Amino acid sequence: MPQSDAQVSRTSIFVAAGRAVGAREPDPTVRNPDSLAEALLGDPSTIDLDHPSVRALRLSYDDAMQDVEVVSNVRMMTIRTRFIDEALARAIAGGATQVVILGAGFDSHAYRCQELLARVNVFEVDRPATQALKKRRVNEALGGPPSNLTYVAIDFQHEDLADVLSRYGYDPALPTFFILEGVTMYVPEAAVRSTLQFVASHPPGSAIVFDFVYGAMIEMLARIDMANIPKAQQPFVQRFLDLIKDEPWIFGLPLGREREFLRECGLELREAFAIGGEESVKRYLTRADGTQVGGQAIAAAMVRMAERARAEGQPAPQPPQMSPEQMRERQRMMGYQLAEAVVAER
Repeated sequence: MPQSDAQVSRTSIFVAAGRAVGAREPDPTVRNPDSLAEALLGDPSTIDLDHPSVRALRLSYDDAMQDVEVVSNVRMMTIRTRFIDEALARAIAGGATQVVILGAGFDSHAYRCQELLARVNVFEVDRPATQALKKRRVNEALGGPPSNLTYVAIDFQHEDLADVLSRYGYDPALPTFFILEGVTMYVPEAAVRSTLQFVASHPPGSAIVFDFVYGAMIEMLARIDMANIPKAQQPFVQRFLDLIKDEPWIFGLPLGREREFLRECGLELREAFAIGGEESVKRYLTRADGTQVGGQAIAAAMVRMAERARAEGQPAPQPPQMSPEQMRERQRMMGYQLAEAVVAER
């Protein structure tokens, strides 16, 4: 990136790269539908983020998917994008006439879903620096934004969302669909609650999709000691920590209390599941023949880890001795969650 893009969200680039690689998947049943992610990112050689997912943009899909770190990002973004697309289509069919994308980054819904959103006003809300780059890339790659899209620049730390939106023609009396992707873990609890309460102030049938982690994950990140991380995993952990060093994770929902948390904010949970959990893998990553997106690379990585451990005289990594129910609960507690909540009838 040029120097002027120094304040651009690094994680927004990471997310878009995962979508872009996933959109190259040959099988449409497990392909990431974000066909514009790669165009919006532009030439990979100009991207100032040294990460395997960005380097993967210069490789063929098959070669890129040999790297388990790339696979992990592709799988996560495919689940997120497909779930959000389904919820968006459902909301529009249910009568939503506005879409608000919070922390929009390189989100492409306004551009690739123009037929679905033809009668809908779309608002992309983001920090000025990231939004400026996004607008430039939209003009260069797509020839400009659609007429029903409004860009809303905001300082999330110091400005009120409702006040800012009101200056751009937003109508809080209309049924609205909100996308809050990759945001909740970066802002304080009060800001998350305030945003959810704002969503809840909308007419019944309005909805929001968002991802989140539990507080246990935030606590674990704060306590990470690299000396206790297996050597084979240290590069992956360090790259993740480097990725979020300027955008730290600071908030997680109370463990197992997402339904209660949402009700306190005036919303009803429609659905929630772990990204990468059994249900999400079956729904979004499993082909008709039973194989999974990136399955071979994950299996090969496990073999390499075991071989490296043996070569270093360490015991091979062993899965914890847990029942299936305990494994699912551990995955849920430490994993990355995806949810949809709605404004119920009053």
